[in-house]
Amino acid sequence: MSVNPILFMGGTGAIAHHSARALRAGYPDVPLLIGGRDLAKAQRVAEQIGGAQGVLVDTSANDLGLGDRPVSGVVVFYMDHALAGLRFAQMRGVPHLSISSGIFEIAPEIATFMHQPNAAPIVLGYEWMAGATTVATLNIAKAYSRVRDIKIGALIDEQDTGGPTVASDFEHLNKMLPAAMTRRDGVYIWREGEGAKATFRAVDGREIEASGFSSIDVVGLAAATGAADVQFNMAIGTSSSRRRGEPMSTEIIIELAGEGKNGEALRTRHAVVHPAGTAPLTGLSVAMILERLLGLDERAPTAPGLYFPYQLLDDVAYLERLEREGGALRELPV
Repeated sequence: MSVNPILFMGGTGAIAHHSARALRAGYPDVPLLIGGRDLAKAQRVAEQIGGAQGVLVDTSANDLGLGDRPVSGVVVFYMDHALAGLRFAQMRGVPHLSISSGIFEIAPEIATFMHQPNAAPIVLGYEWMAGATTVATLNIAKAYSRVRDIKIGALIDEQDTGGPTVASDFEHLNKMLPAAMTRRDGVYIWREGEGAKATFRAVDGREIEASGFSSIDVVGLAAATGAADVQFNMAIGTSSSRRRGEPMSTEIIIELAGEGKNGEALRTRHAVVHPAGTAPLTGLSVAMILERLLGLDERAPTAPGLYFPYQLLDDVAYLERLEREGGALRELPV
């Protein structure tokens, strides 16, 4: 299937690189434009990826400095406060996916969508690891007739620092939103101070001290499952694999409680793990979202609309791809 190049804005970072690698695993001929503010760096990265071209992106220009160059989609790997990528995508009528904004920053994107709802599909890709958490959680939830409580614990290894853009984005998020959006007894609240402190058990059973984090997973999972209690907690520390003397990994602990198919009380505990950390796991999500948006999977491209990643990603196919990459969704002791 022949498509125009996909524009990666902020495409010189690790997550963009892993997204390109994951996309190329299934679609080696899809062309990419690696956009950045440093043309020489963008060109070097494009050469490393192969089948890509580095371009200088001018976010002050309506055409991003690309002129009439055709694109089939836009992916933004940093906090695009000017919404330059979104405006460009709507002008061109092509899909837009952004993965770095915070839950408190979605209003400008929603407002932009509302004024042109039929222009193109827009994906609010701010879920933890761009959908890895929600997709796995909803797969587990199939065993329930009713989900009442969802607790997510994300453990980032201290060595899994990402690039300077990732560090800058996290610093911005922590500065702007010290309170954590949480659903409690069917009501959305903000945990802060002592109330934001939490613990969860890592894959190896250690008790991890964590803090509440305002991930959009909270509202997405609450809407999808109807769970009255949903919270997301994050910690930075030593991952279970590195503690065993192996390379570092990322791990996402998913705890559900509710009723099973026969009305019995049910409680489960699982972990999403990836042996290479956060960037390749996020890259897998980005690649599979692009497949669905553009119809690379030989189905019709996604219609215009506003989407969460989990609304586009097939959970079974996602978990199969995750396993092929060496990751897994593991069942843990309750």
